[in-house]
Amino acid sequence: MKKIHYLLITGLLMAVFVSNGFAQDDKSKRPSPPLTASGAIGDLKIVVDYGAPSVKGRTIFGGLEAYGKVWRTGANEATTFSVNQDVSINGKPLPAGKYALFTIPNEGEWTVIFNKKADQWGAYDYDKADDALRILVKSKKLDQVQEQLKFEVGKQGNVQFKWEYQSFDFSVSAQ
Repeated sequence: MKKIHYLLITGLLMAVFVSNGFAQDDKSKRPSPPLTASGAIGDLKIVVDYGAPSVKGRTIFGGLEAYGKVWRTGANEATTFSVNQDVSINGKPLPAGKYALFTIPNEGEWTVIFNKKADQWGAYDYDKADDALRILVKSKKLDQVQEQLKFEVGKQGNVQFKWEYQSFDFSVSAQ
């Protein structure tokens, strides 16, 4: 009888641990849920996958995210930028593929980085040697807070970032 109780309790505990493990794999339940922004211009497909944190009353740029430091440009895994054909980003060439999208925020101007190592957690393993392209973009101050980080891909291939009171964009065109 003791053996049956032991097996029953062991089985129940295993079921609880296994179900908790699966629940943690549901990325949509994260505080910064995964989102996708995508668009197409003819045959060119543009996809940005990112974790979308919220401001929650915090000072983000120059506070939570330091100026002058490489940032994953989202939450959790590194944000990724994918194109299915060779493109120009603000007039500079970028081969087709999937890239980690990092930024270096600064007041008035940001560096946008397309890094060849797409599958990374955050920017912890970021290596400048893996950069495929870097561009400088002017940042704009928003009139009101953008609570949840947001990327948008416009019909003309314009990719826009908004979070807190900051915004920037860059153009993507087929080569």
